[in-house]
Amino acid sequence: MSDDVYYWQAARRVWHQLEPVYAPFFYAPEVFAEAARLGYAADTRWPWYFPFRAAPLGEAGPRQVTAAFYSFSPAMVARHIGPAWTVADAGQVLEGRLRAVDSMYRTLLGDQLGSPELAEAAALVRRAAEAADTVGRPLASATADLPWPDEPHLALWQGISLLREHRGDGHVAALVTHGLDGCEALVSFAAIGAAPAETFASREWTDEEWAAATDRLRSRGWLDADGNATDTCREARDLIERQTDQLASGPWRALGEKSIDRLLEVNVPLLTAALLSGLLPSTNTLGIANVQAPVW
Repeated sequence: MSDDVYYWQAARRVWHQLEPVYAPFFYAPEVFAEAARLGYAADTRWPWYFPFRAAPLGEAGPRQVTAAFYSFSPAMVARHIGPAWTVADAGQVLEGRLRAVDSMYRTLLGDQLGSPELAEAAALVRRAAEAADTVGRPLASATADLPWPDEPHLALWQGISLLREHRGDGHVAALVTHGLDGCEALVSFAAIGAAPAETFASREWTDEEWAAATDRLRSRGWLDADGNATDTCREARDLIERQTDQLASGPWRALGEKSIDRLLEVNVPLLTAALLSGLLPSTNTLGIANVQAPVW
């Protein structure tokens, strides 16, 4: 196996191991509570999701957030991000989300919080994150400009955040290269069976917008008459994922094979705690499987 292929595969393998450690942030009651404390409606996550994730960009407007987040309906982004900065400014949101992460991980990780293994995982993640080339990557570059927290569990979360935004910015670039807009990206993702179409209802594209995107993909030969993925669609989506892995491989090439293996080893208890927390949904928009017990 060539070095290139190894690191492309490593980028995907590490993402699958780190994303579940990060993702409880979107579901944990401690995060909802902090959002409410800042003044956001917290009956669902969306009123705070957009400012919490976009805050590294500053008080960005709907067009900028739509461009960066990509797969959300512009109308949905405008409805939530439009008033978001009148509730709290970006600095207050950044402070609040770190308080939320602290509270979340204290509940989720318990005695692991002060462990040498967590500190080692945080240091390795930070090394990889600091090696990420953020040129042309708006969310990753904005996250890279944030100061690093001193506490290892907060640095771990921030490092994973930078790496996932680095990967996400690259994924958007791959989608754009293949001529897919935000809705078409979801339609084609659902068509290959990555997740049921109903899962993407949370992105709030209207039925008419979804149908129009389906028609556009059908006219390109990506979908058949029944809306099923064609070989053209499957091949293109495979290529998009390979390109995403390739574009995400730089930090892991910098970290090196031995350190990657060590990161995956010390991440096992953190991953186990996240998967067994009950916070992560069994079906999600990233196509990452959630199981009741980890299997290696």
